[in-house]
Amino acid sequence: MKLVSWNVNGLRAVLKKGFMDYFNEVDADIFCLQEIKLQEGQIELELEGYHKYWNYAVKKGYSGTAVFTKEEPISVTYGMGIEEHDQEGRVITAEYEDFYLVTCYTPNSKRDLLRLDYREVWEDDFRDYLNKLKEKKPLVLCGDLNVAHKEIDLKNPKTNRKNAGFTDQERQKMTSLLESGYIDTFRYLNPEKTDAYSWWSYMNNARERNIGWRIDYFIVSDNFKDRIKDAEIHADTMGSDHCPVVLYI
Repeated sequence: MKLVSWNVNGLRAVLKKGFMDYFNEVDADIFCLQEIKLQEGQIELELEGYHKYWNYAVKKGYSGTAVFTKEEPISVTYGMGIEEHDQEGRVITAEYEDFYLVTCYTPNSKRDLLRLDYREVWEDDFRDYLNKLKEKKPLVLCGDLNVAHKEIDLKNPKTNRKNAGFTDQERQKMTSLLESGYIDTFRYLNPEKTDAYSWWSYMNNARERNIGWRIDYFIVSDNFKDRIKDAEIHADTMGSDHCPVVLYI
């Protein structure tokens, strides 16, 4: 089974940059999107053989997530059930027979860390949400989690120590999540692999120079570990400032 996750930084924009070529070529069983930046009815997307689920932000042209899946889920829910967190279309949960799939676009702490306090509340509530699901059946979490966990996960850790996505607080929240019974699949399979990134700034030719961050993840609950087959980062796939990440189970 092949699962793909991609922050497309605007689905309408990436559709003009070869999205469908990649989508058809990769032929995922489940394909998750973050930062779709659209509202209901703004695009007509024909995906033969897929069930489509959308979670739109209240604010137009902002955030949002989607799940396209060949197998129809048992159930699909949107958000965490916490009004404070559920206005920006950031979470979709699909229940399958033997696991939950959760796709997430974690809030960015923003320049000058204006949203860091909120981010920390989000992280605690989201971890609680995942843990409740995990009690029922194994769980697969994917998406743009907006944090490079370890120094190996970004090109310039020293100069980014106090910047959004690499603060001590955000990194500790990721540590807390993993320690509560989850596995970062890419790092589990590639513990020493360097220069493996999923996001690059549009500034200073960062992508061409591979000055990037690994902030897009497939994370699975410990009781799903035996089903991990492979994990990939499709860094050559263009169209967004992020690239797709892939999990084989």
